[in-house]
Amino acid sequence: MKSLWNDIEAKKYQTDLQLRVYTSRLLGRNSSLVLHGGGNTSVKIKEKNLFNEEEEIIYIKGSGWDLATIEEAGFSPVRIAPLLKLAKLKSLSDSQMVNELKSNTIRANAPSPSVETILHAILPYKYVDHTHADSIVTITNNQNGLARIQEIYGDEVVIIPYVMPGFDLAKTCAEKFSAEVTEKTKGMVLMNHGLFTFGETAPESYEMTIELVSRAEEYLEKHNAFSIKIEKQEITNKELRYDLAKLRWEISKAAGFPVILKRYGDERSLAFTRRKDVNTLSQQGPATPDHIIRTKRVPLIGRDINSYVAQYKEYFAANAPQNSEKITMLDPAPRVILDPELGMCTVGKTVKNAKIVSDIYQHTMDIIERSTALGGYMALPTKDLFAVEYWELEQAKLKKSSNAPIFTGEIVLITGVASGIGKACVDSFLQRGAAVIGLDLDSAVEELNKKPDFLGITCDVTDEKAITNALEKAIQTFGGLDMLVLNAGIFPQGCDINQLVTEHWRKVMSVNLDANLILMRECHPFLKLAPKGGRVAVIGSKNVPAPGSSVAAYSTSKAALNQLARVAALEWGKDGIRINTLHPNAVFDTKIWTEDVLQARAEAYQLTVEEYKTKNLLKVEITSHKVAELAAEICSPVFACTTGAQIPIDGGNERVI
Repeated sequence: MKSLWNDIEAKKYQTDLQLRVYTSRLLGRNSSLVLHGGGNTSVKIKEKNLFNEEEEIIYIKGSGWDLATIEEAGFSPVRIAPLLKLAKLKSLSDSQMVNELKSNTIRANAPSPSVETILHAILPYKYVDHTHADSIVTITNNQNGLARIQEIYGDEVVIIPYVMPGFDLAKTCAEKFSAEVTEKTKGMVLMNHGLFTFGETAPESYEMTIELVSRAEEYLEKHNAFSIKIEKQEITNKELRYDLAKLRWEISKAAGFPVILKRYGDERSLAFTRRKDVNTLSQQGPATPDHIIRTKRVPLIGRDINSYVAQYKEYFAANAPQNSEKITMLDPAPRVILDPELGMCTVGKTVKNAKIVSDIYQHTMDIIERSTALGGYMALPTKDLFAVEYWELEQAKLKKSSNAPIFTGEIVLITGVASGIGKACVDSFLQRGAAVIGLDLDSAVEELNKKPDFLGITCDVTDEKAITNALEKAIQTFGGLDMLVLNAGIFPQGCDINQLVTEHWRKVMSVNLDANLILMRECHPFLKLAPKGGRVAVIGSKNVPAPGSSVAAYSTSKAALNQLARVAALEWGKDGIRINTLHPNAVFDTKIWTEDVLQARAEAYQLTVEEYKTKNLLKVEITSHKVAELAAEICSPVFACTTGAQIPIDGGNERVI
């Protein structure tokens, strides 16, 4: 493993805490050391309090922060003296420990200190680094793990048998480390858990991590258990969107809430899922108990959700203590699915969560295969895994009220998103927690939003094949479809009917009507599988109830689309799909309304531009954002009892009213 320390880069960091930030980020850059909030780092600093008394404070990574991006604010400052007293207690529940940690945090707005704060505090070093290095975990999850760790490091590390994180681990480490530490000690290995290194300076502690991990990697390489050969896999060309949507629906039903389902059909994932012994290897448990909260105890092999749920309930019943009525069973749905055709699929309440699961399991596959090559992968016993999965601190999280956005776990497809109302809809649905698929003829759609829960696809909505390809890509990315916003359309230059060219008419109908028919038809099977019921929002026009002259093609296309939506509301009600139409008017912050056009139209009415923008009964300006907000709201539970409605958003129009 290569050190990432850079003297020039390090000069930017002057204080002890700043250097702690720097080396923490170096560790976080390497996913084989820490993943998504895993690992902990700390530094001990002497500071004066309000009474000018000097206190020793430990700054430790706070809950919710990731080492790769941590800042000074991400470290929780906790008084060390009380922590050392706590370490001498015979027993302390983890909930009591968390309370004590918060009580001794010196900054009110600091994140919650790590549950390993006491462990960091008792180690007599200024800097402490804790990582879940893949190579260390690989070796400790081996049938001869203890002997191999001793072979690699001898008396240069203190070895701690597995103890669940929390007060008991801190107590065990305090006793064993103080009894075994010598001048030769370079680190501490926690079996099935990870590595601790330390030093009086930030680079000393960091470089020791690199040294000890490198020795583990060299050991694996020497025993032909480091480099994983991935055989070329036959990648299916079969359309998988229907299978994935059905699978997502079943998982959501088991979980009790909508989920995101991400598919990984790369050669690495397929190679693992197609191993002859995958049923044995994958069912032993996660590489480290820290991962069980994200990935569940074992993956689902194949697609039999009901069987998995039944097995999970048996697992809970067999391992829950006698006072199990005090334990709330977690949802029994899987978080990882291994299937020889699908490859690996991961599940999460959000795209971010599903991505975290995939990152963890990609590393888990490496660890399992390396440990198998080393002589045999062996995870912790079930009772230890259950203890972490149903830890009192995790149970406490379940009891807290959820403030998740209303569309968490749901997926929406929006057309015409490169600008105007469509672009505003992307923002409105993202803010409400949805994963968003945006279609547009403009290839700029692919770079429209950098968030992981947005997928932009260049697509001509008048091309049936392009639509089916877009749906295939979208559902392989997010797992299904819950909502559809039909926004794409064209507003051609006006002309009277006696001058209307047939080609012009057909083009308008193709985009504004035919394309929406295709989208509705192709999306219907997936909307039927929406866990909370499918929803369609149609962006119509004021020209439906109040047509204008010289726009026959546009007005007719929108009126026909409106009628199509009404018929669909009649037909799809039995499928739990509701369809409602918005009729906006005078939305001026779109591409067609340039400053010159606005000025000309305002002058035609002998109004200022601002007066022209608010030329309605309520004297309000209709913006893309306001239309988008209403489009999102009609897909929300507020409109759960409404379908087939036509809602004007025009500030009040005499002809419409």
